Amino acid sequence: MDTIINIVAFTVVGVALGFFVSRVLLKKSLQKKVEEAEDQKKQLIKEAEVAAENLKKDRILEAKEKYLKLKAEFDEESNRKKNQIISNENKLKQRDSNLSKQIEQNKRKEAELESMKENLDAQLGIVKKRKDDLEKHIAQQVTSLEKVANLTADEAKEQLISTLTGEARSKASSQIKEIIEAAKLSATKEAKKIVIQTIQRTATEHAIENCVSIFNIESDDVKGKIIGREGRNIRALESATGVEIIVDDTPEAIIISGFDPVRREIARLSLHRLVTDGRIHPARIEEIVSKTTKNIEEEIVEIGERTAIDLGIHGLHPELIRLVGRMRYRSSYGQNLLQHSKEVAKLCATLASELGLNAKLAKRAGLLHDIGKVWPDEPELPHAILGMQLAEKYKENKEVCNAIGAHHDEIEMTSLISPLVQTCDAVSGSRPGARREIMESYIKRLKDLESLAVSFDGVNKCYAIQAGRELRVLVDAEKISDQKAGDLSFNISQKIETDMQYPGQIKVTVIRETRAVNFAK
Repeated sequence: MDTIINIVAFTVVGVALGFFVSRVLLKKSLQKKVEEAEDQKKQLIKEAEVAAENLKKDRILEAKEKYLKLKAEFDEESNRKKNQIISNENKLKQRDSNLSKQIEQNKRKEAELESMKENLDAQLGIVKKRKDDLEKHIAQQVTSLEKVANLTADEAKEQLISTLTGEARSKASSQIKEIIEAAKLSATKEAKKIVIQTIQRTATEHAIENCVSIFNIESDDVKGKIIGREGRNIRALESATGVEIIVDDTPEAIIISGFDPVRREIARLSLHRLVTDGRIHPARIEEIVSKTTKNIEEEIVEIGERTAIDLGIHGLHPELIRLVGRMRYRSSYGQNLLQHSKEVAKLCATLASELGLNAKLAKRAGLLHDIGKVWPDEPELPHAILGMQLAEKYKENKEVCNAIGAHHDEIEMTSLISPLVQTCDAVSGSRPGARREIMESYIKRLKDLESLAVSFDGVNKCYAIQAGRELRVLVDAEKISDQKAGDLSFNISQKIETDMQYPGQIKVTVIRETRAVNFAK
């Protein structure tokens, strides 16, 4: 029992001793951790103080840099404003100097004008006095003449008037005779001018160059389809389009004849669509012609709008835009009317700018000066007057209307734009190549062109084609080499430039051909 008690006692003592020892160790450990925490705290505080100091220095440096930059910008801006102020002060001083000089000049001029006024007043007084003396002298002379002639002044006037009237009548009769003789001499010339102007509006549409279009086909088999059974297709097409369709022996071509170029274009496009589609019968023809007519009308408006945009002309009435588009399908003496009107508009704008006039109004008048030619109703009026009335109807400027009406002298010119339009119209129509040549001069030009090329050594034959715009030269292959062929083409072109007058440009093509012929027997 004692042993057990002793064991328990030792155990209790051991536990108590162990607890005490562990408590002492734990206390030391805690003290060590507290000391370490204190050291870490101090280290963190020290690092934080160092970081704060560095950040403070960085912020101070940034602030100094910003300050220096702002100061430099401020100095630069202040120097610039200072220089500007100095410059403005110099300008003001110069202006003050100029104003002072002008004031002095004005004062001198005022003094001169004052002296001139005094001199004029004195001269006026002298003139008035002389006038009074002259009137008195005239009255005395009239009185003395009445006494000598035994006539009063009124009676003398009546006799003088009767005498002058007789002389005026005799002179007037002689002048009338001279005017009649001059009119007889110029009657033929004026008649030709009137006829030419009439042909320009109407008869030129019936000329062969202006009333025929060619529709090309791939084979002659298509001609039978176009004609149809007993000719019903071609009759339906002619009735729908208002043109004449000529199907003859011309290979791979159909001729479309008509005075109205718009109708010819409708017929040509309709034929193209029918041939492409392959279904050709009267009902289909009417449908295609109707669609094509609508497309052509839309294209005419589009052409007018594009022309106005290209020329920088705005605010045109839709009907005037449509008339401008119709110019695309009209010609005057072989010259396309739309191209002619655009050229006149550009020339008018250039001349108006040179003269200091309104270039936009001039360009507008130049474009619209021939709209009377494309009015579909064709009233019996000169095209200039008709164009003026159309422009007035659609609220165009008065100067533009006058320029349109006066460009052929039908009315009096009331603005400076009117002679510009007349001049530019003549320039556009008379420049080389603008309008159709007389047949004799055209043939002579082609013959001269061929003769010039034949005159070169080694040339066998020469042909002027494409209305004289291309020259085909056939040379002897034995005399002319490939290199010499190029030199010959250049020499001929230079000779044409120096010796001939021609519209546009001429393409010179030299053809050198070598043939080797043998027979197999």
